[in-house]
Amino acid sequence: MADQFENVVNLCKRRGFVFPSAEIYGGFRSAYDYGPLGVLLLRNVQEAWWRSMVQLRDDVVGLDASILSPPAIWEASGHLQNFTDPLVDCRNCKERYRLDQLDDPTTCPNCGKSDTFTEARQFNLMFRTFAGPVEESAATVYLRPETAQGMFVNFKNVLETSRKKPPFGIAQIGKSFRNEITPGNFIFRTREFVQMEMEYFVPPDEGKQWFEYWCEQRYRWYIDLGIPTESLRLRPHDADELSHYSAGTSDVEYLYPWGWGELEGIANRTDYDLTQHATHSGEKLEYFDQASGERYVPHVIEPAAGATRTMMAFLLAAYSEDEVEGESRTVLRLHPRLSPYKVAVLPLSKKDTLTPLAREVLGKLQPFVMTDYDETQSIGRRYRRQDEIGTPWCVTVDFDSLEDKAVTIRDRDSLAQVRVPIDDLVTEIVGRLQAS
Repeated sequence: MADQFENVVNLCKRRGFVFPSAEIYGGFRSAYDYGPLGVLLLRNVQEAWWRSMVQLRDDVVGLDASILSPPAIWEASGHLQNFTDPLVDCRNCKERYRLDQLDDPTTCPNCGKSDTFTEARQFNLMFRTFAGPVEESAATVYLRPETAQGMFVNFKNVLETSRKKPPFGIAQIGKSFRNEITPGNFIFRTREFVQMEMEYFVPPDEGKQWFEYWCEQRYRWYIDLGIPTESLRLRPHDADELSHYSAGTSDVEYLYPWGWGELEGIANRTDYDLTQHATHSGEKLEYFDQASGERYVPHVIEPAAGATRTMMAFLLAAYSEDEVEGESRTVLRLHPRLSPYKVAVLPLSKKDTLTPLAREVLGKLQPFVMTDYDETQSIGRRYRRQDEIGTPWCVTVDFDSLEDKAVTIRDRDSLAQVRVPIDDLVTEIVGRLQAS
């Protein structure tokens, strides 16, 4: 498993998925830049989530709330008081740790010395900055540590403008920021990350059934996109793990090389958030059911996933090595919906006789799917390159194509090849993608 992790990290750098941020200046700890392939894969993870959570449903709408927000929001939500980690420093080696993540709270894992930790102090994880030209308390704002609160404070706006009624959801994808004490494990835990969250507002007496529904739905989403069942589990939180707002939480966890780690949390937040914001703002955040005459504050079920750590899980699950015609190859068996490129157009030769037709084939595909074009080195080497970055189908334009106006489609996983007329190529590729 450790080798798998190192292989994926190396592949990410070598093939342009993920780069260390500010690398020419020595890097910036726990910050990463997503390269030409990484930005496509990360976008595809988000689009697959949006497709499942919004596009294919009629009870969920979208939102894009502000990243900067005033302290009043975080005071109402409890983040100013509760969003903290216990921080300790080793007096001997000066390393810093979260006390709750130490196997032995009396011994430093770095230097091995015992009883060298400082007294634990609570460390708030939110990034604070100032709006305007003066750095004073009146100008304090925070970078959001989660996207959820933007959906709660917009509950009334969405309710009035979308004409939805409970049960309904508000979904959002966006950056969040947490000043983690101990970030690490590549892109699993970083201080800047992308969240995919949905707040599902339900009648109070339906909270439990919708919580169970969303646990099953979110667990199934990862399996449908290629995570093997033996590497995935749905783990309910113990009572002492529950957040202050939760009546029940379960995590979808992936078996990373270092052990089980959270991909997504599904929480029954009850009416905590809407009640808190109503109390602090003075605005009524409730729903009036005209049919029954009932007025109530909805309960909320929240599936909240990290896009970057999800991307990492898909990479780890997809990475494999096998042998083709006596040669070893590295292949990313990504689900076609997630693959950075869906198709690569490969002219058999770089000769001018094939280039115009190959470019014509490229132009036919580009309006419909992300398409790569490669004409350097042998066709075998180009196949290997596309296998390594997860491209599900390669389209080869050869000299026969000039006569029969057809191309060869090669499948990444089965290695099967089939001849298809150029005029039918788009229909064939789009059909394969939709059937995947």
